[in-house]
Amino acid sequence: MERYFQFLQFLLVSFLLLIETNAQQEFLDCIYNHSSDKNINKHIHFPESPTYSSLVEYGQKNPRWLNSSSAQKLFIITPKNESEIEPIILCSQKFGLQIRVKSGGHDYEGLSFRSVTGTQFVIVDLFNMDDIKIDENEETAWIQTGVTMGQLYYEIAKKSENLAFPGGLYPTVGSGGLISGGGIGTLMRKFGLAADNVLNARVMDVNGNILDRDSMGEDLFWAIRGGGGSSFCVILAWKIKLVRVPSKLTTFTVRRKLRGETINLLQRWQNVSHELPQDLFMRVLIQNMGLGSKKIVQVSFQGLFLGKVSELIPLLNQTFPEFELVQEDCFQDPVVNCTDLPCIRKECFEVPWINTTLYFASKRTNDSIEFLVNRTLPETKNYQKATSDFVKSPFPREVWRMIRTVFRDEERPMIILDPLGGRMDEISELEIPFPHRKGNLFNIQYMVNWGDNSENISSKKINWLRELYEKMSPFLSHSSRTAYLNYRDLDFGTNDGEYSYSISRVWGEKYFSGNFERLAKVKSKVDPGNFFRFEQSIPPFNVSTSEGGR
Repeated sequence: MERYFQFLQFLLVSFLLLIETNAQQEFLDCIYNHSSDKNINKHIHFPESPTYSSLVEYGQKNPRWLNSSSAQKLFIITPKNESEIEPIILCSQKFGLQIRVKSGGHDYEGLSFRSVTGTQFVIVDLFNMDDIKIDENEETAWIQTGVTMGQLYYEIAKKSENLAFPGGLYPTVGSGGLISGGGIGTLMRKFGLAADNVLNARVMDVNGNILDRDSMGEDLFWAIRGGGGSSFCVILAWKIKLVRVPSKLTTFTVRRKLRGETINLLQRWQNVSHELPQDLFMRVLIQNMGLGSKKIVQVSFQGLFLGKVSELIPLLNQTFPEFELVQEDCFQDPVVNCTDLPCIRKECFEVPWINTTLYFASKRTNDSIEFLVNRTLPETKNYQKATSDFVKSPFPREVWRMIRTVFRDEERPMIILDPLGGRMDEISELEIPFPHRKGNLFNIQYMVNWGDNSENISSKKINWLRELYEKMSPFLSHSSRTAYLNYRDLDFGTNDGEYSYSISRVWGEKYFSGNFERLAKVKSKVDPGNFFRFEQSIPPFNVSTSEGGR
């Protein structure tokens, strides 16, 4: 009898696999029938394809979910041209499938390559769509959304040392996600966010139509610049405004132990960093550092100045004379002394803009800029969890003591404080969906990293970060806590298959404040059937029912 039931179970599994195989073939037939490119099959990668696993691994810059059951992808398509995306959109709607659009693969919660709810989907991986056309005379560029920030910076530098783009810090981040989420970076106090410097765009809508700024209308053009483009369409390309920078810029780092005198510096930093001249961006990094049995909580004041060191030194001497930075520091190798941590207390470099992008990517300024276009996978995997806040009032001294206490017993935690002000204060909170403008002093990114992704370790790390976020609550109680979309955090809430506007406001207004309602209204206009959806997608605007979509 037991063998009989085993035989029935075998037949049932075989029958279900047959149904799934037939459905998959029907879906592929639909794609072939709708495609003008008869070689589209070369760009479709199934789980059994030899290229599939490498695409999956390379595409997940945070590999926490590499072997997760939440990765219910049927296949990956890597289009080389825009027309190959249309059949994916049309056939996915016909067969009731979702799509995930991946530009660089840095989504903090992996939503460009996984489904938390286990829904089946198709990945549209845009890494082959990486064309860049720079117009030096117009000082603009058209870039496809598979272009990484490193590729963009590299191509700009080949054209001119006096042109730049105010994007993010990490070279492998995709331009599609970074710009559509806002785009914080080292040049934002002078030129605004990456999204503030978008002039035009090409997108494909839910009907497979290719639209530019004129044909999509100003509402959709507004929404995709900071509102997260994948809620509305597939972004194909951006036309961006390049910015002019001097031939020489100065970048520096001053490191201190987190203790009394450094707390004084932090108190001053949070009161003045947003009021410094626009040419100076100075962020703070707090992390554990160790050498043998020695271990400290280190604070790094890391800056970028749009000018020569001779102009920077007088400015720093006025505001932070304790840095003791002198002009000679920028023209000699930094002094290394590990008898007392930190080993390197200060360093400074006067270099072209492109070399500063290496520095903020944790490379040396004299390293080859080929690093910016390197697509090699790192030898060791790094897993992480992060979240964020925007700060409107300076913290009391006790917050730094609390951070020092919780950091001491944790491996590889990090806090990054990015100053706002400058050009960010001059742009209205309504100009694009990113609302964190005047009145915000700085952004905080909380992060913890680990190298062993076993369930026990990863759960412990994630819980540690959640506890830190809660410990910060008393210091941010003066207003509703807000967050940066590109530091996405599902702990704020998800759609949970309901896509209810009223429920989604809980997390939506953290990212977008009052702009969330307008985003939902744009969604209702351009994608009323809610095809472009995922766990934190913008739902259609509907306050009268619990359902904002399917």
